[in-house]
Amino acid sequence: MEIEKYIILSDAQLVVLALDGDSEAFATLFKRYREEILALCLQRTSGNKEDANDLVQETFVKVFLNLAKYDPKFTFGQWIYTIARNTFIDYFRRKRDDLSIDQIGGGPTVVPTYDVSPDEHIISEQHNSQMERCLSALPEKYRQMVEMRFLRQMSYEEIAAQVGLPMGTVKTQIHRARERFCRLIVENEK
Repeated sequence: MEIEKYIILSDAQLVVLALDGDSEAFATLFKRYREEILALCLQRTSGNKEDANDLVQETFVKVFLNLAKYDPKFTFGQWIYTIARNTFIDYFRRKRDDLSIDQIGGGPTVVPTYDVSPDEHIISEQHNSQMERCLSALPEKYRQMVEMRFLRQMSYEEIAAQVGLPMGTVKTQIHRARERFCRLIVENEK
């Protein structure tokens, strides 16, 4: 399909194509919503561009990982906004080290839960398998950073303490790891 044709497709059509492995469809969704999500993240981080860009990348990684769970009852914009909002909430909670989880409260989950059809389960398993392949293709130091930050949901401070590196180095390595991980995902889909 020519790139121009992607532009006229609805979000729901692009999601279907992306779930079928069309990386250009996901790239089109990314282009459609990146600026909006970036503006939201900049607003919520008081203009901190580094944190806002990290939040945008984290949001789109979560979108990609959970695309099979998208419920077309909601607009794609509402769904991605919810993921971005919850990604920011997680970020804010990590920033507030002085409060316990009991003081902060439960809060919403990243994506709404609902029954998964057998087809969605198979697609989800394929995505998980693809994620494992991409993760194993990362250099060891980047794989470790991705696992600590996104799978174990450790704060930057916790990671820095565990690996014995300065906070700035940890943030840089996580940023580079996330970029490389996203590139591997897109390359794997071609």
